[in-house]
Amino acid sequence: MSTLNISAYKFVGIDDAPALRERLLEQCTALALMGTILVAPEGINLFLAGPRGAIDAFMDFLRADPRFADITPKESHSELPPFRRMRVRLKKEIITMRHPLVRPELSRAPSVPPATLARWLDTGCDDEGREVVMLDTRNDFEVDQGTFTHVVDYRLASFGDFPEAVAADRERFAGKTVVSFCTGGIRCEKAAIHMQDIGIDHVYQLEGGILKYFEEVGGAHFHGECFVFDDRIALDPSLRPAAKA
Repeated sequence: MSTLNISAYKFVGIDDAPALRERLLEQCTALALMGTILVAPEGINLFLAGPRGAIDAFMDFLRADPRFADITPKESHSELPPFRRMRVRLKKEIITMRHPLVRPELSRAPSVPPATLARWLDTGCDDEGREVVMLDTRNDFEVDQGTFTHVVDYRLASFGDFPEAVAADRERFAGKTVVSFCTGGIRCEKAAIHMQDIGIDHVYQLEGGILKYFEEVGGAHFHGECFVFDDRIALDPSLRPAAKA
């Protein structure tokens, strides 16, 4: 497949968002990339498609900024770019929760690597013997496309509904290890920070989300495909576009 698709995010304080937007758009345009980049005071979130050489050139450009030196994208491939244009947008949040006390750019949530999570799910408990509860932080239509076995699913219409939903369900997680997950890691990181803030113990995010899990583990304990917000619609555990009905 000739098109490389990447997704990446980083929560980091950004105080020059308009100027950064212009630099990113200029670079993406020069490299003929397609996709979407979101820039906000709390960080950056990007989805890009193009030839390997152009993607690598963009990542070299991005990592030259010390704020993004350690950003690591998740990769997949497709025959054609799944985006139709290039957009770089300024936002108040790179993922909208409308909960100003959650500041992931100041402190990351604890994370669990995909291989470790797969081992936990094999046995049903973490390394300390606590029961593992999987919490899907995505919207209802994404969950319906595919998710892990035996998940907590709040049937969210939008991520902004998550704080109220989890607050009403706190007792479910007492004495257990909670692993929040989403497509690429951004929503489940905010969710994990929020759960810690309201007093839920033993909370982790799935490092890199479902896409990184597919990349490193495959489809173990996952049923269906992972919905993605581009023309591919969904990816199977081999990170290829799912067959369309």
